[in-house]
Amino acid sequence: MFSRAYKLTVTLSPTLWVAIFLLVPYALMFAYSFWSVSPTQAIVHSWSIANYRELFSHAVYRQTLLRSAWIAARVMIFSLLLGYPVAYLLSFHAGAKKNLLYQLVIIPLWVSYLVRAYAWKTILGTDGVLNTSMQYLHLTSHPLQFLLYSPFAVVFTLTHIYTPFTFLPIYAAMEHIPRNLVEASHDLGASRMQTFWRVILPLSIPGVLAGTTFAFVLSFGDFLAPLLLGGPSGIMISNVVVSLFGAAYNWPLGAAISFCMLALVIALLWLSERLERRWALS
Repeated sequence: MFSRAYKLTVTLSPTLWVAIFLLVPYALMFAYSFWSVSPTQAIVHSWSIANYRELFSHAVYRQTLLRSAWIAARVMIFSLLLGYPVAYLLSFHAGAKKNLLYQLVIIPLWVSYLVRAYAWKTILGTDGVLNTSMQYLHLTSHPLQFLLYSPFAVVFTLTHIYTPFTFLPIYAAMEHIPRNLVEASHDLGASRMQTFWRVILPLSIPGVLAGTTFAFVLSFGDFLAPLLLGGPSGIMISNVVVSLFGAAYNWPLGAAISFCMLALVIALLWLSERLERRWALS
């Protein structure tokens, strides 16, 4: 229906946009990861794998990377445990209140990230709402220190922030489940639990894969929540990258860490897509 010139004109602009603002920066970051910094804080364009060697040989980088992955995994699990039941209730049992409840779930997305992070900092602080309430009710005799500036605070805050991102793909997958399959399951004598395990859960797996991938990837690359609520024990790998590109002025090492994070994220996205396709064909 369309000429080759028309197709070229339509696709040229977005292709150039992606190439200039996405692929070129990635290529520059990849090149920087093989360079080094001189004692005078100048970038030396000498190619070597010293930055990658330093990344994998120093325990502090390995531990921070593993801590970041563990925090992101916990956020992914808790977001799934919160998002899946809510998506199920809204999709199959909310009735006429479905739209209202859906708006209530996604309302946190309307609020700035910083506002939500600072709100949890206020709630979890030593003199915050939670500690003050527990002491007033005589549940504790002193403020609980682990509530703030700890991995617990980072996981708690990131779970609140990214649960809607897990909920939305699951809810979309459940909304596309044909209701006649559910009715047929009930007509054949299956209980509500059997219908869930044999019909609803298998058909919602693509949404689960998409939602958990969102939660893990976004949490793994987050640096504001660890900066505001993490403290020394809650620092994540993105905070290290920010320091290397900022105060430390070690762009090559920061680029090497960033490229490794990018490779890990791409691998996770590829694995998620493969699992989703395999599940759809099964």
